[in-house]
Amino acid sequence: MSVTKDKNTGKWMSQIRVKDWTGKEIHKKKRGFSTKKEALQWERDFISQAEGSLGMKFKDFVEIYMNDAVPRTRETTYANKRYLFNKKVLPYFGEMPVSEIKPTDIRNWQNEMINYRQPNGRGYAPTYLRSMNNQLTAAFNFAVKFYGLRENPCHKAGTMGKKNAEEMLFWTKEEFGVFIEAMKDRPVGYTIFMIMYYTGLRVGELLALTPEDIDFDRHIISVNKNYQRLNGKDYIYPPKTEAGYREVVMPKVLESCIRDHLATIYDLQPTDRIFPYDKGWVGRQMKYGCDKSGTQKIRVHDVRHTHASLLIDMGCTPLLVAERLGHEKVQTTMDTYSHLYPNKQTEVANQLDAIAAEGDGYKKIG
Repeated sequence: MSVTKDKNTGKWMSQIRVKDWTGKEIHKKKRGFSTKKEALQWERDFISQAEGSLGMKFKDFVEIYMNDAVPRTRETTYANKRYLFNKKVLPYFGEMPVSEIKPTDIRNWQNEMINYRQPNGRGYAPTYLRSMNNQLTAAFNFAVKFYGLRENPCHKAGTMGKKNAEEMLFWTKEEFGVFIEAMKDRPVGYTIFMIMYYTGLRVGELLALTPEDIDFDRHIISVNKNYQRLNGKDYIYPPKTEAGYREVVMPKVLESCIRDHLATIYDLQPTDRIFPYDKGWVGRQMKYGCDKSGTQKIRVHDVRHTHASLLIDMGCTPLLVAERLGHEKVQTTMDTYSHLYPNKQTEVANQLDAIAAEGDGYKKIG
């Protein structure tokens, strides 16, 4: 370590050589400190981070954690993770040493997030609160696994928020009919919502569709990728799970709609996106249709829920619904839509009575 003062500028400079936690030697130089004390503090912080010492500040540990995440996550996932830490976590924990963060600190942070009110007066959504907590928990799990932290303080603190949104809105068949009629003067939006209603595709899956994904001979749409836009740049990713890869059979009414739309696109290539828009554009189309038709306003993702409710109303099994929606587990379908399945207990009892009647019913003993 070497801290020196530049006689010309009066500023302090630090030069340091240290081995990081992998054994690699690092040479670092930094200029422009106003005082020797600042330069020495920077050296201590740098050494703690390089050596993987849990005495390092949490903000320095997050840099290590995020660097490890770079090759393991998608760009959009990384950007969202980075934003959450910078805006919601580091302002509270950034200057605290990792080893000194206690469950009570986690609990206090949770309460602050729960009670926070945005400029519009609303608090954070329960699902967003859960996402914040999950990200912090994951960072501490990383510290436990790779840096010897004795225990994850988030585990004792408990969680906050909810995994799934309480409110799930969906259209009835009649409501969708009114909405889609109002969209006829916007043929692209019309086609998009016809596909979402009759297939249950996620909006990212729909926006990634190309002509080669549509097989009119087999009457299927192949789902094999997902579209996202981040900072003005377009990204195409494979599905997150194997179940996300699927073939969704189209009804004839949807086939006809898609054929008509494809016929209007000039020089469309097999690998071109059929809908070269983003999620915000789709949202604006929905707002237009809802305003014009007077249909209840729901989120774009709720059209997927609408498809699920339609299938359930048709009597489809949870397994079939899960396969069509691309759920990895049937339990996910049941957890999400169990409240939509009608209570079959009375129907079962009536069927059992009918079976019993065929065998002369119940005969009293004795």
